[in-house]
Amino acid sequence: MAAFGSILGAIGNTPSVWLDRIVREAGVEGRILAKLDHLNPGFSKKDRAALGILELAEIAGMILPGQTVVELTSGNMGTGLAIVCGIKGYPFVAVMSAGNSPERAAMMRALGAEVVLVPQAVGAVPGEVSGDDLALVEAEAQRITTERQAFRADQFAHPGNAAAHASGTARELWADSGAALDAFADFVGSGGTLAGTARGLKDLNPALRAYAVEPAGAAALSGAAVTRPGHPIQGGGYAMAALDQLDPGLIDGFLTVTGDEARETARKLARLEGIFGGFSAGANVAAALKLLAGPEKGNRIAVVICDSGLKYLSTDLWG
Repeated sequence: MAAFGSILGAIGNTPSVWLDRIVREAGVEGRILAKLDHLNPGFSKKDRAALGILELAEIAGMILPGQTVVELTSGNMGTGLAIVCGIKGYPFVAVMSAGNSPERAAMMRALGAEVVLVPQAVGAVPGEVSGDDLALVEAEAQRITTERQAFRADQFAHPGNAAAHASGTARELWADSGAALDAFADFVGSGGTLAGTARGLKDLNPALRAYAVEPAGAAALSGAAVTRPGHPIQGGGYAMAALDQLDPGLIDGFLTVTGDEARETARKLARLEGIFGGFSAGANVAAALKLLAGPEKGNRIAVVICDSGLKYLSTDLWG
C-alpha cells in the first residue's frame, strides 16, 4: 500500500473483530462485530466526523483559509479536530467541561489546540458530565465563536458528522461482516454515529435494526423520565430528548446500560479480547450482549469501539 500524503489518509478504514470470546463468556447466542475506531490517529471514532465536517465546510465555502475553528467536546471530537485543523492550517479552540478526564485536554494541547475548560454545574460530580454541564460548555463555545469570528464545527448539527459514518463506518462494517449484519447498536452522544451508520447500513440491508443505547437514569431519547443525569460514561448520554443529527425513524429500539455494566464490560473487552477501549465501548458491547440475550438472539450485531482506554487512565474505569 502506498504511503499517505498526511495523517488524514489514515482516518477510517479501521479493522473489525468478531467478539466471540466475550459472547461465549456471557453465555448468549449470536455474534458481535466490533469496529476498532480507537485505532484512528486520534484514538477515537470522532476523527471521522472531524474530517467530514471540515471537508464539507470547505466544499460549501463555509470556512475561510486560516479561520479559527471552535467546538465543544468531551475530548474525542476535539482531538479529531486538533489533528485535522493542524494539517489544514486552521487554529482550533476546544471547549470542554472540567468534568472530563484530564488525559483528553493534555492530548488536545499536545496536538496544537487551545483548550478552554468550563467549570461544572453546581452540584455536579467530577467524571460525570451531565446535560447541565454540556449547556455551560455550549454557552462558552458560542461566546468564543462570536468573539473570534470563528467557524463553529457544531458536531450536534453539522451534516458532515453523520455523513462520514454513512459513507465510511457503515460500508466498512458491512464489508467486514461479509454482508451479513442484522443489527447495529450505539451509545448516543451527538447522534452522528448512530444516525449515519444506521442510515448507511439500512441502505444496504433495509431489514437491519438500529438500537439507541443510553445510560440508565438518563434515557431521554426513549421517553423515559430522567432520574440520574450524571453518570460515568463520558462522551454521551446527555439526557437530551431530541438530537438534530438523529432521525427518530431510524431507531428500531432503545436499551439502557448502567455505569457499572459499561465499566465491567470494558474490562472484559481488555481481558478477554485484548481490546483496550473506553467507557462507551463497554456500553456498546454490554448493550449488544443484552440484545443477543433477548430480541436479537442468534443474530449478528455491529458496534463501534468508540475510543481508547488510554483516555481513562485517571478514572475508575481501570482503578
